Amino acid sequence: MAKAQEMPRWERKARIILALVGLVLSIYALHVELSRERDPDYRAMCDLGESVSCSKVFTSRWGRGFGLVQLFVAKDSLLNQPNSVLGIAFYTLQMGLGLSLSKKAALALVLSSWVSVAGSIYLASILAFVLGDFCMVCVSTYIVNFALLYTNLKRRKAIEGLKEKTG
Repeated sequence: MAKAQEMPRWERKARIILALVGLVLSIYALHVELSRERDPDYRAMCDLGESVSCSKVFTSRWGRGFGLVQLFVAKDSLLNQPNSVLGIAFYTLQMGLGLSLSKKAALALVLSSWVSVAGSIYLASILAFVLGDFCMVCVSTYIVNFALLYTNLKRRKAIEGLKEKTG
């Protein structure tokens, strides 16, 4: 296992900040979705206009299970969770695995980041071309996901470099 003092100093701070920002955004998205489900007149802080509305996006078909899960199970199935719940799990995983300096953890971080980036690209295309909306919270999570991928790629390269030096 690599030593913490041999890792780039910025990596741990960047991961914590990015994962916390992603976690806060995901929790806020879940709050907005649940609030809108309880009260259809609820207006979130991120609802700035007709075509700039996060609550419209979060409560759309694509706000749960990427709009894909409901093709296989009932819309109200336990398996069809809000995307924000998946985000909460992902950012928690990023923080937890970030504590380990093993090669396996580094690989898991990179692979999960690639999945999050693929999901971000898919959802961004839905946002732009299907919903015709701009969601500040969504776009912010996409940026966080790309930044985490960059951070995880740098971490994996550093860990592999340390493994070669030690042995």
